[in-house]
Amino acid sequence: MLKRPQPVFLFIVSMLAAASMWFYVDKVLVGYQVADAAVHDRPRGNLSDLYPRWLGARELLLHGRNPYSPEITAEIQKGYYGRVLDASRPDEPRDQQGFAYPVYAIFLLAPVLGLSFHTVQILFHWMLIAFTAASVLLWLRTLQWRLPALVTASCMALTLDSLPVVQGIKLQQLSLLVAALLAASAASVAGGFLFLGGMFLALATIKPQLAGPLVAWLLIWAVSDWKNRRRLVLGFGATMVLLLVGSELVLPSWWRMFLEAIRRYHQYTNNESVLDEMVDWTFGRFGGTILAAVAVLSSAVFLWRLRHEREDSREFALSVVLVLALTVMIIPMYSPYNQVLLLPAIFLLAKESRSLLSASPAVRVAYAATGLALAWPWMAALGLSVVWFASTSVALRGWKLPFYATLIFPVLMFALTLLSAQDRVTALRVDKVAR
Repeated sequence: MLKRPQPVFLFIVSMLAAASMWFYVDKVLVGYQVADAAVHDRPRGNLSDLYPRWLGARELLLHGRNPYSPEITAEIQKGYYGRVLDASRPDEPRDQQGFAYPVYAIFLLAPVLGLSFHTVQILFHWMLIAFTAASVLLWLRTLQWRLPALVTASCMALTLDSLPVVQGIKLQQLSLLVAALLAASAASVAGGFLFLGGMFLALATIKPQLAGPLVAWLLIWAVSDWKNRRRLVLGFGATMVLLLVGSELVLPSWWRMFLEAIRRYHQYTNNESVLDEMVDWTFGRFGGTILAAVAVLSSAVFLWRLRHEREDSREFALSVVLVLALTVMIIPMYSPYNQVLLLPAIFLLAKESRSLLSASPAVRVAYAATGLALAWPWMAALGLSVVWFASTSVALRGWKLPFYATLIFPVLMFALTLLSAQDRVTALRVDKVAR
């Protein structure tokens, strides 16, 4: 992030990073998990995060069974873990893998319910790769950043071999699909297709915790100039009405079951945000809540001042990036795959590297630290991949190394994005005074 490398060099680095990251995940990370599961007698089935959603959708649409029921949860566990979980075993996984999504998520899976899950896994694997690669183009379009073809290809490669994306692909996480839908929504709005942007935004609510903050911000932005932006609200509202009415038709009063599923999910996973996890050992969970409130209020101050900016402006793109960076930091889950939402923030800070590096020494240090945190997973993965050939056991013991920047990276990204927002708001205020 400190210098803009030559396109050919960047492409070579991206290929090396891809090889090392995928090798690390397949040989070191999975190798450790298999060995650890054998020692503690932990079950291992298909371990696909798509499976609970696919099975719940199939049972509801094809057989009329309630996907939130204990019976379906037990069947999900048989496929996901290989057997039903036994609470009497001390080392048993805590995640029950229940169907904890809005019921309208089944409509996205409806076209593949007649296929075997093995076939669906293959299709979804390549779909996630395609959607994530496309999101690179969508975010570059939203940020109005034109790059040479080879640099764009390198950005795609680095994105696809980043730890969050590789983990998401291996787990078949719907977070990658939601991230692509949010990218499509932002790009559509930035391009003037507000109704379409609202439709994509509504579809992204299959994971409300990821889409919720951006939904709230874009609706506030739209209401701030209702005459010119009402199509965003209409597109979002019309799509949500179809999803909610369809959900009620296939499973009456589904929302009560969904809320109960969410309550159980948080109970057995004890989800914590990035901030909760960072400060838990010093200030307790209450400290994370305080920091999250400060982050939300700080962001709200700048977002409120940007609410009138046009959809094709640099300020609008910045507002979207800030909301997503905030989302990653405060949602009650610090899983690395959710950090795919930081992709536009990475592009924004790379685009604005010259202005940031000409700022105060403290900002330059923070920028360098962010660059190191960004590069660390690839550096650690490369090192462990090399070590694996010399000593597999040593490499397996070091499996955590690429995850060491998981907590600090979102915080640094948010801080720099918030600083960029402050600079833009200040510049807008100066421009208005000058006029």
